[in-house]
Amino acid sequence: MGKSTLMNRILGRREAIVAEQPGVTRDRKEMPASWQGREFTVVDTGGWLPQGTGDNSSMDAKVSAQSEKSMEDADVVVMVVDSQAGITGDDEGVAGRLRGRAGPVLVAVNKVDDEAHENLIWEFIRLGLGDPFPVSALHGRGVGDLLDAAMALLPEEPAEQLEAGAEPESDAGTVSVSIVGRPNAGKSTLFNRLIGDDRSVVHDQPGTTRDAIDTVVETELGPIRFVDTAGMRRRARIDQATEYYSLLRALAAVDRSDIALLVIDATVGVTHQDQRLAERIDGAGCPIVVLLNKWDLLDTEAREAIALDIDHRLHFLGEAAVLRVSALSGRGLNRLLPELRGVIAEYRRRIPTQAVNRVLRDAQAAHPAPDGARVLYATQGAADPPTFTLFANRTLPRTYLRYLERRFREAFDLGSVPVKLRVRRRSGE
Repeated sequence: MGKSTLMNRILGRREAIVAEQPGVTRDRKEMPASWQGREFTVVDTGGWLPQGTGDNSSMDAKVSAQSEKSMEDADVVVMVVDSQAGITGDDEGVAGRLRGRAGPVLVAVNKVDDEAHENLIWEFIRLGLGDPFPVSALHGRGVGDLLDAAMALLPEEPAEQLEAGAEPESDAGTVSVSIVGRPNAGKSTLFNRLIGDDRSVVHDQPGTTRDAIDTVVETELGPIRFVDTAGMRRRARIDQATEYYSLLRALAAVDRSDIALLVIDATVGVTHQDQRLAERIDGAGCPIVVLLNKWDLLDTEAREAIALDIDHRLHFLGEAAVLRVSALSGRGLNRLLPELRGVIAEYRRRIPTQAVNRVLRDAQAAHPAPDGARVLYATQGAADPPTFTLFANRTLPRTYLRYLERRFREAFDLGSVPVKLRVRRRSGE
């Protein structure tokens, strides 16, 4: 149909994953957009699908439920149809649902790339939803007219937003928490449990989530943006363009996040891929909280085995918290917010320069650097994560930098977050 292509055209950038085959979009993806000075939210859905048969029938029902919820919640619905295909049985089914809707509906006839094809739109009047709009989501033709019509149908903005000088709500202070892991580890179930809404499609077929879906939740810690990402596999095992772009979106979500929840299927154990994911997240400077999901399905022997797995395969995470949970039942998730509170405090920690240099002085007295190297002065240059700039008389060996990192971590209680050290050579030394 081209719903995701139309969303990307409205946003002016590639946010939704687009592929030639239908059914790529499964979850609801909400993004802020603007047109002619009017701010609004555009929602891309997986589309309404008929109840099917076979292995995908349950998936079809879940995707359709997501689409139906969007139909109910939206101020304006844009039904996208294909000019080349004509009216299909699925189009008639969607139109039947939309005709009973209280709010306005616009019909966008896609793939009308030139005037010669505009006569194709009039067939769609039979849907009973008013005059259709000819558009080309790929080339942008007619999208402006469609948006003008949609803006005219939106409710009036609250008066306080129209006052001169009114500023949009700031995103500052919102903690971003990405949920990552291998396919079928239970990420979407956890996401839905945390936000209290079935935003992500949950199914026992690996690879259900194709895009990064996010929702801001008000908590006792303040606003937290939870981001559900696609299951990440080794690139060598990615054989479809859709999966490749899903991987890129998941990695980008990690790079933008303040904290990552690494979801591990406890019934499988810590795999090599879990280890690689943890390394990738740690390398991005993102604190990690490990969630051993489906913990309630393990017997005593299996629980002991996975504890050894954690010590062996994820030892480089240091003091990262490990929570034993069940995303399906919610068991153990009461510990998550208190854990996030501690991680957020460490991640945003600001340490006085005097204290930094006192620890540095004691560390060098206890264990001087080799070959006459010496750190003359240090300061915390940034937070999120804590980053220290060291001014040295010469290059410091990596082993010595690891020693200083450990001393800073211990002295300032930074055990569960990454610590970065940057070395600057003093001029003239």
